[in-house]
Amino acid sequence: MKLQGVAKLVRIFLGESDKWQGQPLYEAIVLEAKKAGLAGATVFRGFMGFGAHSRIHTAKILQLSEDLPICIEMVDSEEKIQAFMPTLDQMVKEGLITMEKVEVIRYRSR
Repeated sequence: MKLQGVAKLVRIFLGESDKWQGQPLYEAIVLEAKKAGLAGATVFRGFMGFGAHSRIHTAKILQLSEDLPICIEMVDSEEKIQAFMPTLDQMVKEGLITMEKVEVIRYRSR
């Protein structure tokens, strides 16, 4: 697959405990992105954050949260990202989804 030049970056912010059909939502999103043929997806786990409910979620020992912040990033062509958006809309009931234009310098596989 060749991906170079102008593309779209999607970021999805959600909680670690969010579920989709019994499995972690972040995992379900990555599997759906793979099934849709997107170039790639990466999940990041945050140490601390808050969202729409203004509750602090932290990894500190004394305030250990079981719902740490999660961010998923996906980059692909605008067409593929737009085609995937209805899936995200269906899966992400609570959270934040952002999209921005990016310049892909290099995307290679072995």
